[in-house]
Amino acid sequence: MSETKNILTYAGLKRYEEEPHDLKVNKRKEIAQKIKEAREQGDLSENAEYDAAKDEQRQNEARIEQLENLLKNVEVIDEDEIDLDIISVGCNVTVLDKLDNEEVDFMIVGATETDSREGKISNESPVGSALLGKREGDIVTVETPMGEMEYEVLAIHRGNRGE
Repeated sequence: MSETKNILTYAGLKRYEEEPHDLKVNKRKEIAQKIKEAREQGDLSENAEYDAAKDEQRQNEARIEQLENLLKNVEVIDEDEIDLDIISVGCNVTVLDKLDNEEVDFMIVGATETDSREGKISNESPVGSALLGKREGDIVTVETPMGEMEYEVLAIHRGNRGE
């Protein structure tokens, strides 16, 4: 059974490499202190602070394991080597939303790195997968949960506009 690769940009890789370190060093120390303080209160059988700290410890360890597993199977996209003639993972794309007559910027990223607030959409999402392989000037029709959307590809670039 082959696992699917977790596609990340270098920025995404850096973020996912830093988080386990922070959880192991800082968060573990913080939780250990909470457990110590709760133990000092006496009877652990009815100690809500102790139970909460132990729950937090389990969640922290689960997140560390999740991140370590993610990092074992990573494919990093070098944004400097992306062909800007066609849309691929790692590209920044400016499209015209034909319905709203409004320009929208997206960065196509792997599913792991998706963040809609930052305009990072997954290559596996309806819009992301429809844009892959398209060129400037192409019209893309996408069936989304909000209905059919139509975009015109205006530009394919590195970084955000104006960088």
